Amino acid sequence: MQQSPVTTSPTTSLYATILNMDSAELEAFRSRLRRRYGRDELVEELQACAARLGASPTMREFAEDPQATIHPQTVVDHFGSWNAAKREAGLMPRRRATREELLQALRELGEELGRRPSTKDIEAARGRVPSRGVYAKAFGSMREALSLAGFDAPSKDERLARAVDHGAAFLLRTGRLPSFRDWERIRGDRAEIMTAWQLYRTFEKLGGAWSAFQFAVDERARELQGAMIAA
Repeated sequence: MQQSPVTTSPTTSLYATILNMDSAELEAFRSRLRRRYGRDELVEELQACAARLGASPTMREFAEDPQATIHPQTVVDHFGSWNAAKREAGLMPRRRATREELLQALRELGEELGRRPSTKDIEAARGRVPSRGVYAKAFGSMREALSLAGFDAPSKDERLARAVDHGAAFLLRTGRLPSFRDWERIRGDRAEIMTAWQLYRTFEKLGGAWSAFQFAVDERARELQGAMIAA
């Protein structure tokens, strides 16, 4: 139906006319706008913007994204609110999330991955999951947040022991000590094991930090080998 132009009389302001426009005609107009875009298309636009931004976008950020082709108000008209649209897209609202919402975001990421999320996983999921800094501020540390979310979050000593065991297993399997350069490849995505730089800083006080770690690995491999022989 052709939309009637908004007209005013000499005694009525444009503002007053707009406020008194026919609500049924306004809703019909909005309904026609909604039909121009599918729900999935709007969700994909939001997710794409979040990926480019590296965070869940505000309405202003979405409007200023040169690659976004839909106006944010169109998204709001379709879903009822900006945050409702972002929840539909799997994005975290930018208001301050509650502690339970933060933990739930970690649990959902873990379910998606099928394992305990690593720091890299959390950074890669920016927009859907808040940054490490948000978790550190809310819970004191990322480890504490993961623990409260129900994931195994080992202490520093436990992570170090696992790293030494992992290195010893590599030595026994390959006959060579793990180097700093190939440790991340050896470690994989096991968040419960220290990274190469974490190991370096841990052994730094002993001088020749990586060689100190290799010494611990060698000693542990000898213990494991002795136990196997004794068995």
